[in-house]
Amino acid sequence: MRKIFYSLITLSFMIGIAACGSGNGTTAGEGNTILAESKAPFGAPEFDKFRIEDYKEAFDIALAEKRADIKAIIENGDEPTFANTIDALEMSGKTLDKVSSIFFNLNESENTPQMTEIEEYVVPKLTELSGYVYMNDTLFNRIRSIYDKKETLGLDEEQMIVLDNYYQAFVRGGALLNDEDKAALLDLDTRIGLAQIKFSSNLLADNKAFKLVITDKADLSGLPQSVIDAAASEDGASWTFTLDKPSCIPFLQYADNRALREKVYKAYYGRGDNNNENDNKAIIKEILQLRQQKAKLLGFESFAHFVLDEKMAKTPEAALDLLNRIWEPAVKRAAEERAELQKIADREGAGIKIEGWDWFYYTEKLRKEKYALNDEVITPYFKLENVLQGAFDCATKLYGVTFVKRNDIPVYHPEVSTYEVLDSEGKHLSIFYTDFFPRDTKRQGAWMTNFVNQRNICGEEVRPMVVNVCNFTAPQGDTPALLNIDETRTLFHEFGHALHGMLTQTHYPSVSGTNVKHDFVELFSQVNEKWAIHPEVMPTFAKHYKTGEPIPTELIEKMQQSAFFNLGFETTELVAAALLDMKMHLIEDYSDFDCNEYEKALRQELGFIPEIEYRYRSTNFAHVFGGGYAVGYYAYLWAEVLDCDAFELFKEKGVFDPATAAAFKNLVEMGGSKDPMREYRKFRGADANPDALLRARGLI
Repeated sequence: MRKIFYSLITLSFMIGIAACGSGNGTTAGEGNTILAESKAPFGAPEFDKFRIEDYKEAFDIALAEKRADIKAIIENGDEPTFANTIDALEMSGKTLDKVSSIFFNLNESENTPQMTEIEEYVVPKLTELSGYVYMNDTLFNRIRSIYDKKETLGLDEEQMIVLDNYYQAFVRGGALLNDEDKAALLDLDTRIGLAQIKFSSNLLADNKAFKLVITDKADLSGLPQSVIDAAASEDGASWTFTLDKPSCIPFLQYADNRALREKVYKAYYGRGDNNNENDNKAIIKEILQLRQQKAKLLGFESFAHFVLDEKMAKTPEAALDLLNRIWEPAVKRAAEERAELQKIADREGAGIKIEGWDWFYYTEKLRKEKYALNDEVITPYFKLENVLQGAFDCATKLYGVTFVKRNDIPVYHPEVSTYEVLDSEGKHLSIFYTDFFPRDTKRQGAWMTNFVNQRNICGEEVRPMVVNVCNFTAPQGDTPALLNIDETRTLFHEFGHALHGMLTQTHYPSVSGTNVKHDFVELFSQVNEKWAIHPEVMPTFAKHYKTGEPIPTELIEKMQQSAFFNLGFETTELVAAALLDMKMHLIEDYSDFDCNEYEKALRQELGFIPEIEYRYRSTNFAHVFGGGYAVGYYAYLWAEVLDCDAFELFKEKGVFDPATAAAFKNLVEMGGSKDPMREYRKFRGADANPDALLRARGLI
C-alpha cells in the first residue's frame, strides 16, 4: 500500500511539496541534527546523526517558516496570479516537508514511546497550521479569483489540475464556513488526529503483548522445521510465536494442535478488542462520530460521501455497486471451498466442524493434496535477494531503469539497504531504500512512502527518495530470508508503488508520483504484482537458495494450476473488509454504535459465512482508523479492475512488449498531472471492463 501519514492528510498540499525559494532566513535551530544541511550523497537524510530530542525544535522552526511563507502570500499586495499564489504555495514549507517526511516515516518503522509523544505534540500544531491556511479568507479569495478566470490564463493541463486541487482542498478544508464553524472544524480535525494516534499506538502495543511460548515439543507437531527454527529460543528450550504474519500465519497453516491454532487465530483477529488498556472499541466510536460531524459541517450526507466526492468513484453507490458485484460469486465460491475442507476433516476422522482457525490448516492439506504444493516446496526458490533482483530486472526490461547498490548513503536501521536508480541513459532518477523485516518498533503491514518528493520548478529539479517497508520472514542462522508466494507478490506490489514514485516526471510536487486519486494509485502496484507470478518471468529469479537451480517447470505449472485456489476465501475476506469500511461510514447515528455488534449485524445482512473473518476487524483496521484509507479500502478492488484489464493487454502483446510498456510508462510518469481515466483509455483503447477482475479471480 501507499502509506498516507496524518500530516499528509491534514496539510494536503502543504507538506510533501518542498520547493526552492522558501525560508525566512532564521538561524534558529543551529546544532539541530534534523535541520542540519545534509553532507550525504544526493543530500540524503543523515539518519546516523539524528537525535530524537531535536524533533520538537525542528518541527517548531519548520512550522514557523511555513507560516511565514503563507503570510507572505496572504500579504502580497499585487493582483493574484498563478505565479505569485499557486507557485508560491507549491514552493512554501521546504523545511516542514523535510522534517515531516523524516519523522512520520520513522514513526511507522522505528516507533518508540518517545516518537509517539512527539507525534502527540506535533499533530495539534499541524492541525492548527492547516486551519491557518485553509480557513484564511484572504488566501482563499486569491485562489478563487484565479480559479474563476482559469480558462483565460493559458494554463497547461498540469497547472489546471494543480489549481483545481487547491481550490477543492480549500473548500474541503473549511474556507466557505463561517468563523464559528471554522473553529469547530479545526477542533474536529485535532481530535480525529489524536484519536488516530491512540488507535495506532494501542494496536502496536496489543500486537507486541501477545506471545505464545511453547515448551512441549509435541505442540510443534506439523510445523515445518524452518518455522520451528525461526521460533526457537537461543537455548533451544522453548519456541515463541507472535502475531507478526511471518510467525502466526505459518502456525495457523501447519500446527496440528487445534487448541493452540484457535488461541493464535483469536489473538490475531482480536487485536484491539481485549477490554484492556489497548482496547480500541471506544476510540473507533469516537473517530466515527467526529468524522460524521466533520462531513455534516462541510455539507455532506456522510463521511463516505465526503471522502468519495474527490475520488474516481465519486459516490458510495458507485463503490458499493462494484463491491456487491464481486460479493455474490465470491461467497458462493468460498462456500464451495468450505465444503472441500470439511470433507478432508471428515475423511481424517477429526470429528469437527470447520472453524476459522481450521481454514488455513485444512487449506494447506487441500493444496498439497491437489497440487503437491506447500511452502516447504516453494520457499527455497524465493530467496529475498533473488526476488528483489527479479523485480529490478522486470523494471529494467519494461522501463529501462537500473539499480546500483550504494553503501555510502546513511540508513536508519542496519537492516535497511539503499540503491541508486538510473534511467536508460544512466542519469540519476532516485534513491531507493528497502526495509524488509519485522521489529518490535515497526508497525505491521507493507507500504511505500517518500523521504523526498520529486519536483521540477523554479529552475531546480529534485529527484525523489523512496522507501519500501515490509514485514517479511527474516533470515535464520545460515538460512537466508525465504519468501512464500504471498510475500513475493507483496514485494512486487510495494515495488510497483516505488516505481510510481521513482519514475515520476511532473513539475509540481503536489501531483508528482503517487499523489493521484486514491482509487487510481493501486493500479501501478497491482499491475506490477502480475510479473511476480508470470510463468515467463518466475524462472528468471526463482532459484533454489542452495543449488542455484531455477524453479522446475512442473512446479510453475502446479502453481499456475492452483492460481484460483482459495480465491473464494481471499476475495470474500477482502470485499467484506471493504464493505465494513464503507458501510460504517454511512451510518447516520452513532450514539448507540458498538463496532462488534455492527460487525455481527453486517455479517447477517451480507450472508457472510462464519468460518471466514473480515480481513481486518474494526479494532485492528489500521488502514481506516490509523491512517489515510478511511472509506478507501474499496480502492484495491476498484484499481484491480484497471490492473486486470491492463494486464490483459500485456498478455495479448507480450509481457515485455516495448510499445505496451512505453505506453504504460506514460501512465506511471504522469503522476496526478493529467486526467487518469482519459489517459487510461488512451493506453487501453477503451474503458476498463469489470469482468477482467472476475476472470482474473476465477469467479466467472
